[in-house]
Amino acid sequence: MPTPASPLHVRLRAWAKRIKRDGLTLWFAARHPRTPWYAKALGIFVVAYALSPIDLIPDFIPVLGYLDDVILLPGLIWLAIKLLPGDVLLECRAQAEARSNANEPKPRNWTAAVVIVAVWAALSIAAWQWWTV
Repeated sequence: MPTPASPLHVRLRAWAKRIKRDGLTLWFAARHPRTPWYAKALGIFVVAYALSPIDLIPDFIPVLGYLDDVILLPGLIWLAIKLLPGDVLLECRAQAEARSNANEPKPRNWTAAVVIVAVWAALSIAAWQWWTV
């Protein structure tokens, strides 16, 4: 007989589900006509980064690789959600819930992946030039 999940495990799972839903909420809010420009700009950045298949800090780097997933991304999602008007937030959350309940695959953003690869390439070139001078 399986043991019941610990309260911490249940809370962490609910938190992760909310983060995932709010990321999708921002995806809908970025396309909503009543979303203010500054909320759209931050929302688009957050969604592009969240949906990018490549992280700014790769996950294979010990400890640091998961910091963006655990701290940076949830913090940016929280801030972007706080910038949305209440009615827009409710409408976009309902759309996100409907998409999640339909088990549709999450969208991918290959443009953000290209930008992140370009940032890494530029940093690598700059580091090489600094190192060889």
